[in-house]
Amino acid sequence: MPQSFRRRVLQAGEILSDRISKIVVIVVLAFVPLLMVLFAMSRPGYFSNQTYLGGLLLFELIVAALWMYRKVFFPLILVAFLFAGLDLPLGSFWVTGRWIFLAVGALAGTVIMLKDRSHRVGSFHVLALFCVLAGTVSAAVCRYTGFSFLKVLSLFLLFAYGTTGGRLAVTGRENRFFSGLLTGCEVFVAAVALFTFGGIQVMGNPNSLGAVMGVVIAPILLWGGLSDDSESLRHRHLALCGLALYLTYRSHSRAGIISVVIACSLLCLALRRYKLLAQGLCILLIVVASSVLIDPQAVPAFVDDVLYKGKDPTLGLLASRDSPWKGAVESIKKHFWFGSGFGVTDNGVDASEHVGSYETDERISRENGSSYLTIMTWVGLIGLPPFVLLLLVLLGKIVRTLFWMLHTGNANHPAVPLAIITLAGLIHAGLEDWLFAPGYYLCVFFWTMAFLLVDFAPWAPLPSFSTPWRARMARPAGTFVPTR
Repeated sequence: MPQSFRRRVLQAGEILSDRISKIVVIVVLAFVPLLMVLFAMSRPGYFSNQTYLGGLLLFELIVAALWMYRKVFFPLILVAFLFAGLDLPLGSFWVTGRWIFLAVGALAGTVIMLKDRSHRVGSFHVLALFCVLAGTVSAAVCRYTGFSFLKVLSLFLLFAYGTTGGRLAVTGRENRFFSGLLTGCEVFVAAVALFTFGGIQVMGNPNSLGAVMGVVIAPILLWGGLSDDSESLRHRHLALCGLALYLTYRSHSRAGIISVVIACSLLCLALRRYKLLAQGLCILLIVVASSVLIDPQAVPAFVDDVLYKGKDPTLGLLASRDSPWKGAVESIKKHFWFGSGFGVTDNGVDASEHVGSYETDERISRENGSSYLTIMTWVGLIGLPPFVLLLLVLLGKIVRTLFWMLHTGNANHPAVPLAIITLAGLIHAGLEDWLFAPGYYLCVFFWTMAFLLVDFAPWAPLPSFSTPWRARMARPAGTFVPTR
């Protein structure tokens, strides 16, 4: 049988299969409203119950999102987790509903990837699976085994969605995805600024405001200002980036300020935008000098509130972190090999009767002051290696992307914003313990971007310190080979 004839037969079969599936969906959608009307007439009590109505609306929303899975489901998951963490009405609905969205997104993404076979599974994804297995082992020896297993399940769902649905949302539509991401950041920073200036702390607490603005919003908007061809878009993105930087400063979050300064500075340096970096530093100095002239106590108050967090300056800059870090070290010593259980901190009290299913109870959790101390506390020395290797692989992708940027000076690559976001997140996580907390919206966004970076990170030669007489093949600067 000729090869061309086989190809035509396969194409015709695919077209027929797509048409049949669409016809089936249309028929189902046509008959569902009729069935719902008949059900409402026969069982009117169900439609007067808020719980049933909420479940029906949730089901309809999921079905509609699955119909446009690649375009809609990732924003829907972000909105669900964001609303669950914001101080807004209907928060309890999103606290439970976010896990349904994440589970459905991971399952649907897995089915689509197994059908398309358009993405490969690499070492990073295998390491992510080993992290889940390490968390499972720590949960098995935990005092609150059931609760810890739920935490491990949430991590598995997040990694599964990052491996499948997150990649499907971007692949083949990179321009539309990152354009939509920029637009979403513009709307978000404008909305948060309006609430903040109106005296409403919509983010719940200042640390969350500093985390979102410093890790996500400001770096993305700065990248948009550096990559835009339109002068008006460039000015708009840079102006909104300045607004995000101001909100980060206003939050008085040291972790947010440190991460955004390092990430944005490295972005400018790697892309050789030295003039823009110098202009930003000059504007910062002017603002500081003006604030001193207007209010001589502004700088001392900033130093006391931000650098020392109201502690005695003689105790050092990290005095406010001393207690959480000591508590984490004590917990590590107590559960050195297998940890206290993934998502659980042993506070020395039995809180089995007070442990919930969807939210972390304060009786079995404690601030550790660092995501890296937290994961060591949770999984112990036995479970730590896969997490360390996962972060090292991710850090390697960031470093190679930065060197590629330095060689080419090109900002128009999907890996550029992904690398800056993940770099800012890793820095911020050193002072806050959210990196492996799947219920937090920043954790969901970070790991989705991390899985994308593994796909899009360009190849770039790292600096070589070999002796002159050793011949070495090198790629010309500016070339890259995607890792997928």
